[in-house]
Amino acid sequence: MEFSGGWRMRIELAKILLRNPDIILLDEPTNHLDIEAIQWLEEFMETYKGAVLLISHDRAFLDNVTNRTLEINAGKLYDYKVTYSKFKVLQEERIQQQIAAYENQQKAINDTEKFIERFRYKATKANQVQSRVKQLEKMELIEIDDLDNAAMNIKFPPAPRSGDIVVETKELSKSYGNLNVLNEIDFVVERGEKIAFVGRNGEGKTTLSRIIVQELEYEGELKIGHNVNIGYFAQNQDELLDPNLTVFETLDKVAVGDIRTKIRDILGSFLFSGEDIYKKVKVLSGGEHSRLSLAKLLLEPYNLLVLDEPTNNLDMRSKDLLKQALEKYTGTLIIVSHDRYFLDGLVDKVYEFRDKKIKQHVGGIYDFIRRRKIADLKEIEAKNKVEKQTKTNTVSDNKQQYLERKERDRTRRSLEKKVSKHEQDIEQLEVEISNLNKILAEPDKHDSKKLETTYSMFTKLNQKLEESMSNWEEAQSNLDKFNQENQ
Repeated sequence: MEFSGGWRMRIELAKILLRNPDIILLDEPTNHLDIEAIQWLEEFMETYKGAVLLISHDRAFLDNVTNRTLEINAGKLYDYKVTYSKFKVLQEERIQQQIAAYENQQKAINDTEKFIERFRYKATKANQVQSRVKQLEKMELIEIDDLDNAAMNIKFPPAPRSGDIVVETKELSKSYGNLNVLNEIDFVVERGEKIAFVGRNGEGKTTLSRIIVQELEYEGELKIGHNVNIGYFAQNQDELLDPNLTVFETLDKVAVGDIRTKIRDILGSFLFSGEDIYKKVKVLSGGEHSRLSLAKLLLEPYNLLVLDEPTNNLDMRSKDLLKQALEKYTGTLIIVSHDRYFLDGLVDKVYEFRDKKIKQHVGGIYDFIRRRKIADLKEIEAKNKVEKQTKTNTVSDNKQQYLERKERDRTRRSLEKKVSKHEQDIEQLEVEISNLNKILAEPDKHDSKKLETTYSMFTKLNQKLEESMSNWEEAQSNLDKFNQENQ
């Protein structure tokens, strides 16, 4: 069984909670999660009683989850009892205060040095001069925190004019074997629109993106408009780059014409300078992969950009600058992203992928989220209303309802028993593995035969633990599915 990113996150959190921790450590937990899964995680964090320490570049997530921000800068730790957005305001105030204090101290130092120089050789001022010298020696110099302000300098080339209709599909469908992902999609993109694709993972956002850039076959009709030149940023962009090329060679290989003379300037705009341009692609970090892939989009004037998760692995400042560049971009934009802060103010239309169809929502990302919540509430109210009406009209069938409810309860208890059994197995295995681990951690206290036997048992128990985890995940999924279908 293949779980979506949101379900995998739920499962991983459930594994953690089985240990009943006092603190949870999360490193970029929202990466590759869809908006619905991110909102679920935010709601989970609201009810979690323990402490949470997390690293994230998702500004909206940080503001919704945290109430304290720790800044690590040049070996110093600054502790702010506020959310990230409020921290940024206070950080700027701190820097301004440091600058003012530094300038005042430099003026005092300059004045003191002038006094010393002026009266150095006057006997009547000897005591005062000596006092000033000692004052300078004891003075603790004020330093201004050096924030990392290195930033990309992105400016997309002016987009050539395309036809009024940039992309159009009619009854477009796509299946992977027996799995139908998109079913008879009708979709029109007009020149100059900035559109977001949103929805749960696995609903077809990347699939439609790849169809538009003509990477995938499909059924139905797809028309690309007159004079449309497409630039594409793939979600798995790092896998598409040749690992044996250098940064410079990666652009030089695809650049054509006069733009080749500007490759170094383009790379410099994306923070590749000096010896960095001779790095092999295979040694680049995730953020460097993303910056290099974005740099390729500046090699020619595209008038349709299709960007699939372009902000993954980018720091906040780089995301802000990319957003500013896209706001000024004169072409048409289709962007797949789950970063609400990044999409806010950037797109004017949202397409929701749901149940193999897409639905248009005019407005920004938060307009869509509000309407989605209202729609969900209406669906729940409608379901409850139907259930209430059915119950009123079938009083005479109480016996049948009782039997069905009894069967559902029996099935639920059976599923819950399986989950509980696997949880107990996991707990027992973890205790046994922990005991064996203590022996392996002190090899000097045991003979080689015992260590060999212990290691063999340690390996077998870990395999059993992995199987028990898998069994628990399947049992928990079956229970969740049953509960959802029988709410």
